[in-house]
Amino acid sequence: MFAYVIRRLFVGVIMLLVMSLVTFLLFFAGPLDPARFACGKNCSEAQQAQTSKALGFDKSPVVQWSDFVKGVVTGRQFPDDPALRKAAPKLVTDCPTGCLGYSVVSTSTVNKEFKEAIPVSVSIAIFAFIMWIIGGVLFGVIAALFKGRLLDRGIVGIALVFFAFPTFFIGQLFLQFVAIKWRVFEVPDYMSIAEGGIGAWAYNLLLPAFTLALFYMAGYVRMTRAFVLESMGEDYLRTARAKGVRQSRVLFKHALRAALTPLVTMAGLDFASLLGGAIITETVFNFNGLGKLAVVAVNTYDLPTLVGLVILLATFVILANIVVDILYAVIDPRVRVG
Repeated sequence: MFAYVIRRLFVGVIMLLVMSLVTFLLFFAGPLDPARFACGKNCSEAQQAQTSKALGFDKSPVVQWSDFVKGVVTGRQFPDDPALRKAAPKLVTDCPTGCLGYSVVSTSTVNKEFKEAIPVSVSIAIFAFIMWIIGGVLFGVIAALFKGRLLDRGIVGIALVFFAFPTFFIGQLFLQFVAIKWRVFEVPDYMSIAEGGIGAWAYNLLLPAFTLALFYMAGYVRMTRAFVLESMGEDYLRTARAKGVRQSRVLFKHALRAALTPLVTMAGLDFASLLGGAIITETVFNFNGLGKLAVVAVNTYDLPTLVGLVILLATFVILANIVVDILYAVIDPRVRVG
């Protein structure tokens, strides 16, 4: 098992290095000079060249990538040029180990931007994950128990409707009608637990998290229903029912347990992509998370922040896949072979 874990971690690191290199080649090898956006509208060619040198944009994308990797491992100092750091030591910014770059637009390290924005996006993602798992499994089991009846068709039909609509559309409906027009909820305004307590934190996350959860919940209703019906059709469960075992015991101890094994694997993989969905949702509700950070970075062509965002999300996906692989290897030892 230990060898399997080490092998998966090694593959994950290689994937992350390749992905980061491709990201740098795509972003920094483009036709636009990021130094022009960092320097400002009234920037002269000399100032633009100086800005490019200060940020390291004058180097080739491969060299910039190697500097980036070195910064992640050992940290970096900005400006990138040693001569500029020596000439103006008071303007030097230290970026410790794990450095993802420096944003001239916000005049701070990318790590500092992420430190303020990540709690917002992660809070929405975790809240949505809990909602969709509980709701998806619960309504999926109910639909399976009432197979072919009106309740089953109603649950599946509603799930298909929410599965068809994009997240930003559902979010706009909730914001415009539920919060603004009908005033069932106040307009969400994110505040941390330290600022308003756990009650205010959860209340303001409810609508954005439910918006994000609905899409995934709709898919898991259908999958749970299918897996439970498939499990209920197994020979050993038919034998158990024929021997007089209670229906509830057959369902919860055997059928649902067998159905949850593939659902756990899929939930882990879907959770990896949930942070990307949270970025879209928080933009709809005007939360100051990674979504707003991404929009500002795109509008200002803030490449260090964009690269950091791509690498952060990719790291999250790769780590989630590794965790799922390890958990699956614990459940099924045959996976470790090969």
